[in-house]
Amino acid sequence: MTSPRPKLEAQLPDIRLELLEDQSPPALPGFLRLVRRRYRAHYPDGAVSAPFVYDAVERAAIDAVVIVAHYFTEDGQRWVYLRSAVRPPLLLREPASQPNGSRPDRAGLWEVPAGLIERSEAQSAEGPQRTAARELWEELGFQVPRERLRPLGVPVYPTPGVLAERHYLFEVEVDPEARQEPGLDGSALERGGIVVAVEMDVALEMCASGEIEDGKTELALRRLKDRVG
Repeated sequence: MTSPRPKLEAQLPDIRLELLEDQSPPALPGFLRLVRRRYRAHYPDGAVSAPFVYDAVERAAIDAVVIVAHYFTEDGQRWVYLRSAVRPPLLLREPASQPNGSRPDRAGLWEVPAGLIERSEAQSAEGPQRTAARELWEELGFQVPRERLRPLGVPVYPTPGVLAERHYLFEVEVDPEARQEPGLDGSALERGGIVVAVEMDVALEMCASGEIEDGKTELALRRLKDRVG
């Protein structure tokens, strides 16, 4: 019998933020909204910081799901599905911000399926699971009951410095013979995308080599690897 792992003894400092003023500019039509607010920090020892301004981003559908669809081959190897994705912000990186002074020459990445949890879906505990089932169909072409999608660990905040988005990770075992053409969501960026199946260890090697650069994809793959070996 293995002994339980020691827990972190330190606790997060109880630093409270006091909202002083909302300086956000008027909301413009679009997917994201800039939020600019003045805060003051109150520290556990009673000290108070000088007022400071902090910029963040909001959107109507704040959280997202990430799904690893996988299957076993006859030789016992586990394979996972990846999909090509186009991410325009990659091309906005300025050369001066790059260690090698270059700008990415493409906006494409290999990713596992992901998608936003709509407000109507977020109103129930099974909302993320429903979203995951929908995205599985739209991006990979698998139709499965939502109950077959299992949580892959606890939710995480991928970019807490700018956006309060949480990622809910799921895994589902699928039958490759049941895959159809993905339903897609009508986005210009999804058209032309391709779906590929990759052996699990190869996918993890792609993460290590930089062929897979998407952080949520690597996290989901490693969590699945840890779960099933």
